Amino acid sequence: MAYNVLIVEDQDIPRALFEIYIKSDERFCHLLSISNAAAALSVCRCNRVDLILMDVLTELGHSGLDAAEEIKRQFPAIRIIIVTSMPEYSWLARARRIGVDSFWYKDGHKDSLLDVMARTMAGESIYPDNTPLLRIGETTNHAFTERELDVLKELTTGDTNAEIAERLGISVATVKSHILHMLEKTGFKTRTELVSEARGLGIVSGGRRKD
Repeated sequence: MAYNVLIVEDQDIPRALFEIYIKSDERFCHLLSISNAAAALSVCRCNRVDLILMDVLTELGHSGLDAAEEIKRQFPAIRIIIVTSMPEYSWLARARRIGVDSFWYKDGHKDSLLDVMARTMAGESIYPDNTPLLRIGETTNHAFTERELDVLKELTTGDTNAEIAERLGISVATVKSHILHMLEKTGFKTRTELVSEARGLGIVSGGRRKD
């Protein structure tokens, strides 16, 4: 019996490609494609879903990771593969933490995705060792420490160093030091330039919003 696959993807081209890949493989059956992660739970309640290909950023700003967390809570047997093209550093760790089965960066290769799908359904957990390598200024995203990336993500909120320090549980001096080190590594002159480039490349998405 073929595995029923739900696609959660709001971009037309990747969604169409995923559908073609699934229909080309007798091990899988395309159940449905939706563009909003918030609707995925309802689909799981009304259908036999074996596997979900879940994008992270979906229609109307709904998070695929939030949806995956709730689905795993209510339907732990459903396998979920996060599929994304964005190298946002925090998503890998969160996906592992909430119990997502596998994680795949979109590379356009049918055999690659089908292999991950088959191995995931066989009980493997497939994760990349790192995010995709991207050049930012005079360095790459892999040259940043995890704490520097934490600070960089928080900088996207526009909050002050003091607010960021309180949220991360570190001193203001430490926040300033991390920012300085990132500027030195990249060669950028201002934090605004640093944040703009990092967001544009997808290295960090928006941090926590102000209330």
